[in-house]
Amino acid sequence: MIMERKIRMIAGTFVLASLALGWWVSPYWFLFTAFVGANLLQSSVTKWCLMEDILRKTGLHGGDGGAGVVRPGGS
Repeated sequence: MIMERKIRMIAGTFVLASLALGWWVSPYWFLFTAFVGANLLQSSVTKWCLMEDILRKTGLHGGDGGAGVVRPGGS
């Protein structure tokens, strides 16, 4: 899976989880939803994404992101 899709999946999960927590646990969780939205907006303007850096540093970025790429000499 390419990095952009992972980031979208994580952001969507964070938003849905924080909305559920805000509804059932505490309204303060809605601040986390606002934080995720602000980070998405900021990354669209500056082209820098904190989650992308986190995924790279933890090694979860998935290499080159070439899903479905056939490499020569192998399967």
